[in-house]
Parts: sequence; structure tokens; C-alpha cells
Amino acid sequence: MAMMRLRREDPRVVGSFRLHRRLGAGGMGVVYLGSDRRGQRVALKVIRPDLAEDQEFRSRFAREVSAARRIRGGCTARLVAADLEAERPWFATQYVPGPSLHDRVAEDGPLIAAQIAAVGAALSEGLVAVHEAGVVHRDLKPSNILLSPKGPRIIDFGIAWATGASTLTHVGTAVGSPGFLAPEQVRGAAVTPATDVFALGATLAYAATADSPFGHGSSEVMLYRVVHEEPQLHGVPDALAPLIRACLAKDPEDRPSTLQLSMRLKEIAAREAQGLTDARIPERRPRTDRPERAERPTGRLAEQYAEQRTERRPAGTPAPRSQGGTPSGTRNPVRDGGQVRQGTGRDTARTGPRTGPRTNGRPGPRSTTGGRRPAGPDRRLLRQRLIVFVVVTLIVALGIAAAQQF
Repeated sequence: MAMMRLRREDPRVVGSFRLHRRLGAGGMGVVYLGSDRRGQRVALKVIRPDLAEDQEFRSRFAREVSAARRIRGGCTARLVAADLEAERPWFATQYVPGPSLHDRVAEDGPLIAAQIAAVGAALSEGLVAVHEAGVVHRDLKPSNILLSPKGPRIIDFGIAWATGASTLTHVGTAVGSPGFLAPEQVRGAAVTPATDVFALGATLAYAATADSPFGHGSSEVMLYRVVHEEPQLHGVPDALAPLIRACLAKDPEDRPSTLQLSMRLKEIAAREAQGLTDARIPERRPRTDRPERAERPTGRLAEQYAEQRTERRPAGTPAPRSQGGTPSGTRNPVRDGGQVRQGTGRDTARTGPRTGPRTNGRPGPRSTTGGRRPAGPDRRLLRQRLIVFVVVTLIVALGIAAAQQF
């Protein structure tokens, strides 16, 4: 909500509240942001000086305070304090942070169907509490709805009236905002909860299109359209258009009740929200571009594969464990004639000579190479074979040379 600096003529203290900023001004007075000694922030409304002496405006102000006291629930701002006998009557309600629906649409554009349905469901549920208190708001419109972090709140009950009362303050003069008034308000008939349902339908249409369903023009033109012409709902989402059109019926008896409206809008909000979720999560399809995984070799092929991996592995690298609990790449004790040692709960192949002395007839500490054959003996064996090969070659060469001499 936009805040403005205090003007020179604005009071600095009202009752026990210190005023900080202007929140707005209306036909009855000015609304300020204030706080009490505990730091609680309030929206404090003060009647204009030129209207403070008018008994009609004092009566209307008293009705607003009375209506705010009777309404229970989280749909409206809670009444904190009031003084109807002051030179300039005032009352303070809990401050509701957040922009009005009018400002939100004006700045960011129309809402989507899921948002409209969610806001409408909360407002219609709030109107149930308002009507149960015997109050009709009579001026529900986008600027009287605040979008707080905890949900929308209805404010400004300045022209609220008891159920069944006339809408006329003076003969032939309708109270409210053109474009959001119900036909019975224009005609001067008694107001009922259906009057607020009509205004809510026009408000939801504005949220969807950023415009009144009865267009623009002078007050007389707008009021004529409300009574005699059908609303223009171009741009309203298909999921909401039939319900909003029912709210804008000319006859109050043809409009849904606030309870019916709340339940229907909750269903639409849930369905639209689910549709948004499904749209964000693409359908998972099996990938066909992946090469098929080769099957793991078994039997003799698995043993050959393990031996090849062992031969390629650098010296000193621990052998990976196989599924059977024996290091992969070790020789089969049965096939290769190795010995089998008991006592560890499983058979373990002896794959190489032990290193270290024997103690008390028992083998000494085993090699730290993971049970594999150490690299040193392999090299010695290769050197021995090389020496034998060289000696045999020399002997063969000498034999051939001696045979040629004879």
C-alpha cells in the first residue's frame, strides 16, 4: 500500500496512537498509519473536519464502527479502538500490509484463473461472516480489498448497512461506486447479501480483465448499464465466466449465495492449480537414444574378464571385491591347485606366498597387497627366464658353429 508523508494540517497524535504516514483519503476522512506504545501498527481513520459536525456523517461513521465490532473472522481488519464522541471521531483497525486488488491489477495486469478463483473463494467465505453478523457491505470493489500475505481482507465498511435497509441516503441518490453497484441499489430497493454477491462478481471480472464489466462513462451511463444491459465478460477465463455471470444476474434471487459461491470457487481454484502443476511437469517418456547396457559376463567369461582386469591393474592397487566375498581377479583355488584355509567363516584362496617369519608354527603377518601375488617375485621370475633363454641361445649358437667346422 502506498504511503505519503503527513501534511501540515494532519494531526500527529490521535488518542493513544502516534501517526506516521498517510495511507489514503476517502469521502468520509483520511486513513493514517499509526502505532501504539507497544509498537502495534494500526490503520486509523479520522473524519474530515468539515464533516465532523454533520450528524449524517457521524451516524454513518458510527455504523462502520458497529459493523466492524460485530464481524468475526479473518476476512476483515480487526477493530482495535474507536472514539465516536471526539471532536473528530476516529477508529483504528489492525494494519493490513499489502496492495489493494485495484493497485495490484493496475501495476501487474490481470490475474490468472487460479489466482482469481483463490481470491474469490476467500472473499466469498469472508462475506459469509459479514452477513452472519447482519451486515451488508454495499461498497465491495477492488480498492476495498487488500491482498495481504495471509489472504485478501475486506476494508472500508463506511456505508455498510443492516440487512434489509434502503440504499438511499437522499431520495434518488445511490450510495456506492458505479460499475460495482447492484441493480437494486440503483433502484433504491432494500439491500441483501445478494447485493454483495453482485459486487463480488463485478470485482472478480475486474481482476480478470482490468476493467469493469460495464465499461466506462459518467455515473448516469454506468448506472443505466448496470440496470438494463448485460455485463461484458470478454477476457474472463472460461472456467470462471459462467459463475461470474450468475453473480451479475439482475434479479437477486438468481444469484448464488455466498456459501455456494465459496464452495464453487474453491473447486475451480483447486482444479486450475492442479492444471498449472501438470503444465510445469512434462510427461516422462522412455528415452530411446540410450544404448542398451551390455549384459554382465558370467561363468568362464567372468573369470577371464577378472584376470584381464587384474593384469592391467597397476601394482599396489587393492583388488575390488566380488559379489561372492573373494577379491575379483584371484585364481580359483580348485582349478589352479591352490590350498584352502579354514577358520574365517568362508573359504579364502591363498593366491601367493606369505611374507614374514612364521611364529609358533603359524604364518607370520600377511602382505599388505590385499592377498595378491607381490610384484617382486614376478620380476625375479622374469629375470630367471631371461637368463635361461640367453644361456640356451648361446649353447645352441655354439653347437651350430662347432658342427660347421667338421
